[in-house]
Amino acid sequence: MLENYFPILIFMLIGVAFGVVPVALGWAVGPNNPDSEKLSPYECGFEAFEDARMQYDVRYYLIAIIFILFDLEIAFLFPWATIFKEIAHTEAIKWFGFAEMLVFVAILVVGYAYAWLKGALEWE
Repeated sequence: MLENYFPILIFMLIGVAFGVVPVALGWAVGPNNPDSEKLSPYECGFEAFEDARMQYDVRYYLIAIIFILFDLEIAFLFPWATIFKEIAHTEAIKWFGFAEMLVFVAILVVGYAYAWLKGALEWE
């Protein structure tokens, strides 16, 4: 019964070897001569002047969430645009498909206007 699992064991060992052997070879063969310049923190070409664990402004997260939200909503427009000719040629759903996308875009515009009026898009 265990001999049936032998090919799986070989496959797993080869998979682990493909991951471990190149790292071990790089560590063993590669040069290792650290100095203070190599071990110093590097960020955008100059020394870090603040702690990396500082709190971010909430507005950064608001902008990121709004970007993701509108980016995903715009991604929903692409499938509709690709089948728009088929929708326009079908008399039964011609206006329904167009009205549904108008409602979708209207909700998108209302959300954008709300975020703009609340000041979520302003950066000081």
